[in-house]
Amino acid sequence: MRVLDPVSCVLRKKGNDVWSIHPDATVYDAMKLMADKNVGSVLVIDNGQLVGSLSERDYARKIILLGRTSKDTLVREIMTEPLITIRPDCSVDEAMRLITTSRIRHLPVVLDGSILGVISIGDLVQWISFAQDQTIEQLEHYIEGKYPC
Repeated sequence: MRVLDPVSCVLRKKGNDVWSIHPDATVYDAMKLMADKNVGSVLVIDNGQLVGSLSERDYARKIILLGRTSKDTLVREIMTEPLITIRPDCSVDEAMRLITTSRIRHLPVVLDGSILGVISIGDLVQWISFAQDQTIEQLEHYIEGKYPC
């Protein structure tokens, strides 16, 4: 594992489950889906096209703080659009930079209009942490003269 690995490697490790909802569903239904699947965001798909996303942050800022109700509000009214997406050949390092500079937590991985999966900031942090652990271990073995021949 390296920070220069493509995010397709992250998807292979974590899986490529994608949870989605229609823009005409209620925010309540979207929040229930997120709770059932234990995720913090769902993609919004209309007629097979990715049109936005809905996250717990959207709910907090656009429903709770504005005094709206989730059962009376449609996903399309509060979803985040347009979405920032990445290609599967984007490096883990580039994806992390994009997530942090854009202040987002989830990135759909898309190729030629097909959604391959979603990576989160947590997925990237875990990948980078493991990559750093491997590098440290390799350096320790090198210093100790235990590196492979």
